[in-house]
Amino acid sequence: MSDKDFQRFAEFIGKECGIKLPPTKKVMLEARLHKRLRALGFADYAQYSEFLFSPQGLESELGHLIDQVTTNTTDFFREPRHFEFLRTRVLPEWHARHRGRPLRVWSAGCSIGAEPYTLAMVLCEFREERPDFRFEIVATDISRQVLQKAHGAVYTEDQARGVPEALMRKYFLRSKDRTRRLVRLVPEVRRCVEFRWLNFMEEFGFREPHDIIFCRNVIIYFDKPTQHDLLSRFCRNLRSGGHLFIGHSESLAGMALPLAQAAPTIYRKP
Repeated sequence: MSDKDFQRFAEFIGKECGIKLPPTKKVMLEARLHKRLRALGFADYAQYSEFLFSPQGLESELGHLIDQVTTNTTDFFREPRHFEFLRTRVLPEWHARHRGRPLRVWSAGCSIGAEPYTLAMVLCEFREERPDFRFEIVATDISRQVLQKAHGAVYTEDQARGVPEALMRKYFLRSKDRTRRLVRLVPEVRRCVEFRWLNFMEEFGFREPHDIIFCRNVIIYFDKPTQHDLLSRFCRNLRSGGHLFIGHSESLAGMALPLAQAAPTIYRKP
């Protein structure tokens, strides 16, 4: 890949997805886009670039490009301290104050669905002793490919290894063909999550603000101005008293946002 082609790809990906690609990411981008060169029968990246930026290419290839450049690493119960804080602090306090309406939760950058389904299991467990507790979970991602995977809710046993054994027995079905080592979330949990396509670089809004937003290990791929703009929009879509959870490798330091830290990487909107 020539430096010129890389720069053109990097600027386009930054504009479309918000993902920053410094020159040190050139080898990574080459490796990821090589699959598309093979699939389309192109001899080099210059041919792929010419196709991508044509009217036909933008229409047919943009989704594939996004699928290749976005990172979709995720696990069930990833960063478990977040879910413990949610279970022991956030949910009891919220339920004591707001019994008359459903808790609204947004998993932003949901990847293949492990995070929103983890949230669904935690909330289902909380509801067992509180029949009046209701909740809604919306999960969004820019990749239509991972959203399709998430909606199907089928995972390998390795992908589900973070799920506690008691919840595995309760909320997962194993494949009849045990050699395939596949599991699927039960319908009760699948029905709890609504998956939607959303690009953070486009204007977005919701019918009502959310009580909880999980956006973890996503903003780390954006530059500081993009991070601030996105987090400001999250705050506008977060109800007063609501909580924002970010990844342990992320920070809001230096950003003027209407948030107060409740715990490391957990923030509350006053």
